[in-house]
Formats: sequence, structure tokens, C-alpha cells
Amino acid sequence: MANTYRLIVVLGASLGEEGSASLTDTIKAKIESGATLNSLDSLGNKELAYEIDGEKNGYYVQANFTADSDFPKELERVLKITDGVIRYLIVRVGE
Repeated sequence: MANTYRLIVVLGASLGEEGSASLTDTIKAKIESGATLNSLDSLGNKELAYEIDGEKNGYYVQANFTADSDFPKELERVLKITDGVIRYLIVRVGE
């Protein structure tokens, strides 16, 4: 059974505009490979509440997608090993 999920990713601001766009495209391709992408929004650069890995700012990306329940685990595995990803959060959107 397919569920709806929301992904928030914080990319390092040190990547620059081109690097952030490239990494966003990579994340989009990974989601589309195993799920149906409903929307992908770039929320832009924002100041972080505290410094993470030497970064004071982060580039935020939000994606909404529909997938089977095993896909978020695979997406987390990929995000965990992807350079440039500071933090991520995947939550299931309730009915």
C-alpha cells in the first residue's frame, strides 16, 4: 500500500548555487526511481539554529512523494552517505 511522505533536506551552503541545484536534481532522480514525486520545492538559504559540521547556513529542499513503506528506508540510506547533505527528515503525512 502506498503512503504519502514529506522529505526535508538541509544541504550545505558551501556547495554554492550550482552544487545545491545539482544535488537537488540527484535527490529528485532517486525519489523518482522508486516513488511518485508529488512536488519538489527549494526553500532557499536559511540560517541554522546552531552550527552543524562548520556550516552556519543551509539550503533547504522539501519534497512530497508517494511510495511503498520500504522506500523511505532506502532513501535514508542514500541521504546518509551523500556528501553535502547536512540533515534530513522523512515523515509520513497522515490521512
